[in-house]
Amino acid sequence: MSARTIDQHRDAVATLLAPLFRNRATEVLPLSSVWLTRDPDSYRQRTLAADIDSPVALPPFDNSQMDGYAVRAHDLALASAGSPVTLAVVARIAAGDPAGDLGAGTVAPIMTGAPIPAGADAVVPIEQTDPPRFLPQAPDGSTVPGQNVSFSAPVALGSFVRQTGSDVQTGDRLLAAGARLGPAQYGVLAGTGVTTVTVLRRIRVLLVATGHEIREAGDSLAPGQIFDSNSVILAQALQDAGCSVLVRPCRSDDAADLLAILAEAPEVDLVVTVGGVSAGAREVVRDALEPLGVSFQHVAMQPGGPQGLGAISRSGTGVPAPGDSTADEPAAVEPAPVSTAPASTVPVVTFPGNPVSALISFEVFLRPVLRRLAGLPRPDRELRRAPLAAPVQSPAGKHQLRRGILRPDGTLDLVGGASSHLLHAYATATVLVHLPVGVGTVAAGEPVDYWSIDD
Repeated sequence: MSARTIDQHRDAVATLLAPLFRNRATEVLPLSSVWLTRDPDSYRQRTLAADIDSPVALPPFDNSQMDGYAVRAHDLALASAGSPVTLAVVARIAAGDPAGDLGAGTVAPIMTGAPIPAGADAVVPIEQTDPPRFLPQAPDGSTVPGQNVSFSAPVALGSFVRQTGSDVQTGDRLLAAGARLGPAQYGVLAGTGVTTVTVLRRIRVLLVATGHEIREAGDSLAPGQIFDSNSVILAQALQDAGCSVLVRPCRSDDAADLLAILAEAPEVDLVVTVGGVSAGAREVVRDALEPLGVSFQHVAMQPGGPQGLGAISRSGTGVPAPGDSTADEPAAVEPAPVSTAPASTVPVVTFPGNPVSALISFEVFLRPVLRRLAGLPRPDRELRRAPLAAPVQSPAGKHQLRRGILRPDGTLDLVGGASSHLLHAYATATVLVHLPVGVGTVAAGEPVDYWSIDD
């Protein structure tokens, strides 16, 4: 059987996960400074699930844009440098105070954000008055009788007044479904008094890194053992794609142990495994999942050739069926014809175990779909083009993805070799360079495609 192309396998993964678009559930987040600081991770990279209209106007009342004096513009109509207008000062208005009324021939000291008193129709900044500072108050906070302030120029109606509803009118659409929620979006919701926000529930992923040899960082390593980097790599990558992740390493090559992990797992929407997918002996993922209907094949790519995907029955796996449909499926790539997962099954995507293979597999096959599910921007890496700084060879029958750095002069410098264990080289890279099927040798100065990965 010939190897799949990258595009064919990417489409197969997209088709497998297509039901997750139809079955996306929602959750309600309380919106207050207390909750935002108590559980900040719950509010990061969230996508609004329903339109929100404003229950109030913003600003909710006319208020001052400056520290200065609330005035009646008519009272200053004849003011000039040679003939200033002097008016009596009444009680000061601070932000949060009631506005009150402003009588003719008087002015009220007013602070930024304070309500404009009835009768006033403009604000004169304090630095444009004489004296250019606020006059002292009495010990009880009231205005000292007999205080006056002079103005040497007229003022236009509405000057430095923030009008009611000048930002948002009552009933205006604040945010549309699908909006990504960040500081400004949460801020405008809170500013209109919204107390809860309905968001798309994060895709829940069970991540299982496998291998008899893996141990947790901090453990003592026996001969032949290694630290588990794949759980860290994929957990972070999945979280960056908007998922919530449950990590359950399988430190065994026994298929029964992996099946037990699946059976004991809480409710999830997707299972991702790492390792145990090749054609060797004791390939734990293949041994456990192939009899359940997961298919394993080779993709014409390097690194990351061995891949698997499918849907396993939720019966006996501990992963119940997802909730009711809450969102329409967005436009996606035209998928390859493979079986999709009905509600009684859970999709499984399996990656090879070398760390670079696992991370590149995620970049190519899972990241775009998961970011679309999460409603995150730029789900697809932008394909760019630049010349190579040095010649490179690639197996013509495979799509090779090499780690590299974009130099200040605009050329691409490859870092490390093509081997899938060279994780440090990946950690120093800023780009993935594409050398497609059919490309054998690329000369220095020849342009190639690449993805930026330093975001």
